[in-house]
Amino acid sequence: MDLLTDILQHAGLRRRVLNLRHLQDRQALRFPCHKSIGFHVVLQGQAHVHAPGLKQPLALHAGDLVLMARGIDHVLSSGPDLPPGPIELAHTSTTPDAPDSTGPTRLIGGAYQFWHDPLHPLFAELPDWSALRADTLPRLSPLSLTVALLAAEAAEPVLGSQSVLHGLLDASFTYLLRELVAQRGETGSGWCHAVREPRVRQAVVLMHGDAARDWTLDELAQRVGLSRTALAQKFRLAMGDTPLNYLRTVRMQKAMHLLSHTDHTLDTVAGEVGYQDAFSFSKVFKRTVGLAPREFRRIDADQKGLPGRL
Repeated sequence: MDLLTDILQHAGLRRRVLNLRHLQDRQALRFPCHKSIGFHVVLQGQAHVHAPGLKQPLALHAGDLVLMARGIDHVLSSGPDLPPGPIELAHTSTTPDAPDSTGPTRLIGGAYQFWHDPLHPLFAELPDWSALRADTLPRLSPLSLTVALLAAEAAEPVLGSQSVLHGLLDASFTYLLRELVAQRGETGSGWCHAVREPRVRQAVVLMHGDAARDWTLDELAQRVGLSRTALAQKFRLAMGDTPLNYLRTVRMQKAMHLLSHTDHTLDTVAGEVGYQDAFSFSKVFKRTVGLAPREFRRIDADQKGLPGRL
């Protein structure tokens, strides 16, 4: 079971590639990130990130990557100071600059949208800003190599470049998440820390792999080779939550995905996420999401035509 792939799938992830372009001197781009994680790679030169939560602009150099948590609106500029006047809105285009385009900064970015709340704990616990510096990454690490391929593909677009850029950007995003999970897992508690603990990770994998199963704490503990008490203690210490509360989180993530992307009846959705009937499922769903399943589905259908939804 690939935990990250499962989480991304049931979080309803949608992706949009942002500007692939040069930034001129004294130029800036505005990135509204409603319900999206923003992700940028500097391919050439340097860029500066401006946002209300930053005490000073965040300087990025060629090969650096930065991830902004969901909903963090920001501005990218070529220099440390913003130009006077209105800031240009970033457009969603993968069309390369004209051959004669020049500028000190070249960058590519992506918006990775998670439309529905609540978020999976992995994304809820991400800091507002996460920067990975090119000079701190091993030169032959998968992330470094992928960024180098991105820069090469952007510099000389040929047949199939747009498809390649999409794939490389998605790979960079996944490698970046993998790196951040590893870094955050070294200290503290939370999802990133919990999946480093082998027995807790086993329990998490079991719940993701078969969320519809009528799991009990006793059965989970037996499957991972611990006593009931030992698993409960390890799980709470590492995750900051109980195993069965986390199971409810997994089920509700999958339920939102099913309600949004299928026309299954409520009884069918309930069965697919581990509830005996629509009534018991609806009670848990409303308590967790804040809406009854039918209301969630109606609002979701209405919102699919909104300009900001990917």
